[in-house]
Amino acid sequence: MRCVFRGVLYALFATALMPSLLVDAQQTPDTFRWIDFHSAKDQDVVIWVTRSLAVEPWTAIREIGVEYDAALVVTANRATPQSNPKDDTFGVWSVSLTNHSVTPLLKGVNLRLLDWMLFAAGRPRELGLLYDNCRECNASTFFTAFYYDQRLHAWSARWMRGEQAIPLTSASSPDGVAVTQVYAGLADPNGHEVIATWSHFDYGKQKPPEDYIYEYDVDPFTGLDRTQVVSGKAMPAVEKQLCQATGDISGIAHGQDSVLCQETLEHPTERRVRRR
Repeated sequence: MRCVFRGVLYALFATALMPSLLVDAQQTPDTFRWIDFHSAKDQDVVIWVTRSLAVEPWTAIREIGVEYDAALVVTANRATPQSNPKDDTFGVWSVSLTNHSVTPLLKGVNLRLLDWMLFAAGRPRELGLLYDNCRECNASTFFTAFYYDQRLHAWSARWMRGEQAIPLTSASSPDGVAVTQVYAGLADPNGHEVIATWSHFDYGKQKPPEDYIYEYDVDPFTGLDRTQVVSGKAMPAVEKQLCQATGDISGIAHGQDSVLCQETLEHPTERRVRRR
């Protein structure tokens, strides 16, 4: 068993060394709060979470967020005490504040918490984040969002397929194929947000290029994750939106400076003719 206070002290030490994970408090829902490790009134939650995670693989608790009866917990795992902190992996857990049950949600490296995002009108905002699958390598980047599931009384993660969520960039591409990847967070006038991705495969002289565009949000009626394929006549408008994205939506934007986007914005008709 770990010493509870040792775990708390190590969490504070790790937090002081690493960049803050916390997002703008103005975006935080009223029902959610981040635990203050220095506050005496929050020590009961810190001790409860530490004991709940006692048998799990972690070396420091980086953040604890609480909504209703469940804690969203971010931990760091360091291979050895001599290992470089930048090589830490992270884990995210849902910890019940009523029965000590623990549910692993996610693991990876280079966690970047974003803003609270509105994926379905009339539903609560959800905490977006980016993460990579490896460090010191040609990493792939993924996006997911955490939300409190009222049916389960626990935290859950969106768009998960195994250990991977929405693929924003992929480190692997077929031999002889040039792949351009563009993604961004997009919003309509009502504030409803989607994550949109565009993968363009250029086969050179082998065959015409191919484009795959996806939009990810939440069904407002069921509350379930939703993935929609954008095709046909709807593609040019989304391509233009993606290429004009500035990252204002939670800082999510990539690929806008690519040759693909330059062609899309400067010569949209010609580019579409060439790729048929």
